[in-house]
Amino acid sequence: MVKSLNTKVDLVVDGTSFQGLNSYGKIMIGDRAFEYYNDRKVTDYIQIPWEEVDLVVASVLFKGRYIPRYGIQTKRSGMFTFSSKNPKGVIRAINQYIPRERMVHSLGFFQVLKRAVQRRFGKKA
Repeated sequence: MVKSLNTKVDLVVDGTSFQGLNSYGKIMIGDRAFEYYNDRKVTDYIQIPWEEVDLVVASVLFKGRYIPRYGIQTKRSGMFTFSSKNPKGVIRAINQYIPRERMVHSLGFFQVLKRAVQRRFGKKA
């Protein structure tokens, strides 16, 4: 059994991890870390201490009414992408431990297309 990093738990919610194949489990937010535990496979877990979090990236649609998924960019291990039943509650719980400057919106579809066109046909330095 895996030992939790948290001493106090703020929120536990059903969630999905998008690492490789999708896996379903529980997302736990506490005073020391963001943790994900798979429901079926005990050895499949993700523990991210708050000191390791670089950015929290949220995919926001319909002017903030819907958040389909969010990602946690770490300093060493890269990006971990999750979705949950209550994404706004998860983002609010994360906001207690991560400052607002390190929480950003992901780029929209048209913003990605615009950047691609600008890089392809833009000025060459």
